Amino acid sequence: MLMHHKHGQLKVRDFALSIKASDVSDDGSFSGYGSVFGVEDSYGEIVAPGAFVESLADLKAKNRTVPVLWQHRSSEPIGIYDMLEEDERGLKVEGRLLKDDVVGAREAHALLKAGAVSGLSIGYWVRKATYDEKTNIRTLEQLDLVEVSLVTFPANDDARVEAVKFKLERGQLPTKPEFEKALREAFPFSKSQAAAIANHGLDHLLRSESESAGDLKFLGDAIAGFSLPKL
Repeated sequence: MLMHHKHGQLKVRDFALSIKASDVSDDGSFSGYGSVFGVEDSYGEIVAPGAFVESLADLKAKNRTVPVLWQHRSSEPIGIYDMLEEDERGLKVEGRLLKDDVVGAREAHALLKAGAVSGLSIGYWVRKATYDEKTNIRTLEQLDLVEVSLVTFPANDDARVEAVKFKLERGQLPTKPEFEKALREAFPFSKSQAAAIANHGLDHLLRSESESAGDLKFLGDAIAGFSLPKL
């Protein structure tokens, strides 16, 4: 059974840049794929061919330049994309880092050439998707491209700290799994602690752990005051 999802959702999706350090030009140019078609991610989603066609047409019609962002930081553009297009493999991008004029671009270029940065990550809205209940796979058929970032680790997972920040900056709330994973990445919370915060809030965690500590203290005091009868 296929169901249409009409409500857009701001998401982040990561992909390996798939280029060698030697392929990064000295002038700051680079190329890669910001999305690959037909690859199922950890959330059971696949991007379908043609998903970016309308969005790319809209960008071209508006003569809008898409900036190269660093780790989804919208306030720190480090270059521009000279080409964004779909081919048989996916969303192909050709970007140019403004390394002679922007300090962050110069640093990103050095990291890219050294192989320390190895991912592209896209931020997008879901315009249209279908869900197959038999396979539990959601196919993303039409997407609105918001930005394409260079990222340190291509995790192929939209539940990262940057993804949560990306959503919050645009007035969106993260899903519980995204929030939980972000908490565990940003802070040394255990899985159960992060789950408690994501589901009930920090107050709930502090209250429950305080109550648990009180129960343990009561039990400890009771054991300390207990003695075997003398024969």
